[in-house]
Amino acid sequence: MSNAHRLLVVDDDPTLRDTLTEQLALSDAFEVVTAETARAAMDRVAAERVDLVVMDVGLPDLDGREAVRQMRQGGFRGPVIMLTGQASDSDTVQGLDAGANDYVTKPFKLAVLLARIRAQLRQYEASEDAVFQIGPYTFRPGAKLLVGERGSKLKLTEKETAILRFLYRAGRQVVGRDTLLAEVWGYNAQVTTHTLETHIYRLRQKIEPNPATASILVTEGGGYKLLP
Repeated sequence: MSNAHRLLVVDDDPTLRDTLTEQLALSDAFEVVTAETARAAMDRVAAERVDLVVMDVGLPDLDGREAVRQMRQGGFRGPVIMLTGQASDSDTVQGLDAGANDYVTKPFKLAVLLARIRAQLRQYEASEDAVFQIGPYTFRPGAKLLVGERGSKLKLTEKETAILRFLYRAGRQVVGRDTLLAEVWGYNAQVTTHTLETHIYRLRQKIEPNPATASILVTEGGGYKLLP
C-alpha cells in the first residue's frame, strides 16, 4: 500500500506549479495533484482525497483566502499552506482567519516549504480531525471509525484504532509483534503477544472480506502490515 500524502498545489503560474510538482514528487512521501483556479481546487477537494493544500492567494477566479474559507465550510479539515507575494501582518491574519494553517511568502526556498508541509502533516495526523485511507475504508481515528465505500460504519475499540494508526504510519514496512505491543500497550509485562493476536483476529473479523485469508491486514515476517 502506498501511504504517500496527497498534496494539492493550487497556483495559476504554470512555471511555479510545475516546479513545485516536480520537486515535491521526488519524495516517495508525496503524491502531487494540481489545480489552476480556486474553483478547480474546491471541486478537487470535494471529490477526492487530499491530505494538504498549498494554495496561492492571487488566483484568477477567486481570492485564495476566500477559497479556503469555502473549503472549510464544505468540511475540508486537512492543513492549508498559503503562498503569498505580500508579507504584511494583515495579509497573514486574513489568511489564518479564513482557515489557513500556515503562510509562506514568495519567493521562498523549497526546503522551507517542505519543512512547513511536513510539520503541518505531523500535527494533522496527531489531531482528532485526521482521516486516512485503508483499503476500501476511510479511517477516522479521532472517531474510532472505519467508513466503507457505500457509507457503512464500523466502530473500533481504542486498541483497534491504535493498531491501525501505527500500521498505517509504517507504510509498506512490516511491524514486529513486540514493537506493536510496546506501541499500543506500552511496556506492560502482563500483556503478551497472545493479547495482540486476539485483537488482530477481532479486527480482521470486522474489516476483511474473508477473514480466513486476510487481504488488508496481513501477517508477514513475524509481524503485520497493511495492504491496499
